[in-house]
Amino acid sequence: MKFQVYFLIICFFLAFRTTAQDQQNTRDVRILTYNILHGSNTTGDFDLDIIASVINKANPDLVALQEVDFRTARVNKRDILSELAVKTGLTSIFIKAMDYDGGEYGEGILSRTSFIKTENISLPHSPKNEPKAAGLTTLALSSGDTIHFIGTHFDHLPDGIDRMEQAEAINRLTKKLKYPAILAGDLNDMPGSAPIHLLEKSWASTYNKHNPAPTYPSANPKVKIDYVIFYPKNKWKVHKTKVIQDSLASDHNAVLSIIELKKQKKHD
Repeated sequence: MKFQVYFLIICFFLAFRTTAQDQQNTRDVRILTYNILHGSNTTGDFDLDIIASVINKANPDLVALQEVDFRTARVNKRDILSELAVKTGLTSIFIKAMDYDGGEYGEGILSRTSFIKTENISLPHSPKNEPKAAGLTTLALSSGDTIHFIGTHFDHLPDGIDRMEQAEAINRLTKKLKYPAILAGDLNDMPGSAPIHLLEKSWASTYNKHNPAPTYPSANPKVKIDYVIFYPKNKWKVHKTKVIQDSLASDHNAVLSIIELKKQKKHD
């Protein structure tokens, strides 16, 4: 009888340890993209707590944030990305796009693991238009696999000229990528538009193309302009994508995608 009890205990322990290891070494990646309106909610109040709450509830591994201020006058010289990193327990890197209001303005990336390498890539833009940037990072998953994560924000003007050039620049970027990559951000155009169509020649998207859930404006979403995409197409598998509805935290709704890095075959 004692032998049976000990045997059951050992089996339970081994099963628990295997499950824990599988969870720790998972190739699933939870990606969140969120335009945070420089920390101002839709009533005009500065509120990082509500933004942090949206992020924490999503429990992401990687976060791409757009419209991030760094020590500008309109945020009272605060480093809002570092504050969000503290509130979420994630590591942060700020990607400057331009000087603005006595400080800087651009994108932010949050990560559950440390960055191996980061690079700020200036995107093409017309001389009179707002500068844009992409943050290219290299990091390791809990499984030990190395990937790239890119956060960006495309131009918003109706003519779409800058967006096309920015999409072309992102596609060219694939030539220098050493590892499988994920890109997330506010791309300011709808599915089927010329810039998104161009991107999807090289990248695959996580949204349902038959029913793309709108992300903007947050109170009554009409259009999808926030995306998670990945490269190369055959290296990733999409498990889930959802729009996180919150009409107060920002004028955009966040998008959460859960994707899996496929195991490499021996002949790859």
